[in-house]
Amino acid sequence: MVLDPTLLSGLALFLLRLALALLFGSSGWSHLSKPRERAESVGLPVAATALLGAIELGAAVLLVLGLWVRWAALLLIGVMLGAIYKKVFVWKTGFWGDESQGWFYEVLYLICNLVLLSIGGGAWVLFG
Repeated sequence: MVLDPTLLSGLALFLLRLALALLFGSSGWSHLSKPRERAESVGLPVAATALLGAIELGAAVLLVLGLWVRWAALLLIGVMLGAIYKKVFVWKTGFWGDESQGWFYEVLYLICNLVLLSIGGGAWVLFG
């Protein structure tokens, strides 16, 4: 039995969207439900943390629904670039991290979103 490549790629992109939505959705929810605590932990003003949470949660919803997937991915790439900047230049964290979390996950999430930005959300999308 040979798998249809279109079906397989559609499923893979759908699962990628769901995984990213889970990761960013939970982070966004945390930023929105505990903005003061999260602001202190990430070193941002409360308003910026709430905005970050809204972007993450909104993009996660778009990824699940398959709506404007490329725009959602672009927003999340921006979030990851900000996180990488903060870890590298402000916190001076190593790639793998020394006694703290490195920034390798952020690079991985950035690349996953770059895949969605470049080829779209696959066959199982509602719009774009």
